[in-house]
Amino acid sequence: MSHQVAVRGGQTGHGLGQLLLRGVLGGTMIAHGIRHARSLDGTAGWFESIGFREPRLQAKLSAAVEVGAGAALVGGVATPLAASAVVGTMGVAYHTVHRPNGYFITAEGWEYVGFIGAAAVTLAALGPGRFSVDRLLGLEDAASPWQRAALAAGLGIGGAAAQLAVFWRRPPQKQPAEPTADSAAEPAPGSGAEEA
Repeated sequence: MSHQVAVRGGQTGHGLGQLLLRGVLGGTMIAHGIRHARSLDGTAGWFESIGFREPRLQAKLSAAVEVGAGAALVGGVATPLAASAVVGTMGVAYHTVHRPNGYFITAEGWEYVGFIGAAAVTLAALGPGRFSVDRLLGLEDAASPWQRAALAAGLGIGGAAAQLAVFWRRPPQKQPAEPTADSAAEPAPGSGAEEA
């Protein structure tokens, strides 16, 4: 009898952990999507500045995918597919913005997007848990944990690669401005030469 209680308690704890992970991960994605949707012009300008063609379309799709995948994760709906959308989003962010900056987020590195992507694959492997639409529909155990993780990672990375191949080109690096005759004759601010 105590073994059954322990197992049942462990299942409840596991289910609560899955629910918490879905809520935090999904909520984070929804928040980012809403932020992008509220400032479509700014988001489009940012997409253009990092090398995306059709930046307004990218801004709209970014907002829709982030809100949609986030909502699906929160509800535990098609969890491996929703997780793949998160992996794809983080893969694009990794490649276009964060990779050149090293690991730590304090230097705009890929620490954050790496953790979000890994959490999405982990959630796909764990499954949505007992408090989910997938469970209600009998889809929670439709595949093994490895298969669900591989689906989330594979579709996400594949989707990111396709988006990058079609819409992204590395932006040209900004060259320092050529000095003009006027600027060459002026002393640099703070050099002390302007006081002489």
